[in-house]
Amino acid sequence: MTVQIHPLKEISNRAQYVLIRELGVVDTLRFLNQFRAGSGDYTKEREELFKDESVKSIVAKIKSQRNINP
Repeated sequence: MTVQIHPLKEISNRAQYVLIRELGVVDTLRFLNQFRAGSGDYTKEREELFKDESVKSIVAKIKSQRNINP
């Protein structure tokens, strides 16, 4: 048995075609965007953002937001 290896560009084009056909352009773009690499250093940003917070205080804020926006 022989397996034909297709170029990655060809596979990507075929996959995009199928996604667009099945999901539409907007949902295909939304789906593909979740795999794009971000930028920055999330670890540093998270430490700065939550430096004065505890898990308990973060959970309390989440719960209070849920009560405001049910």
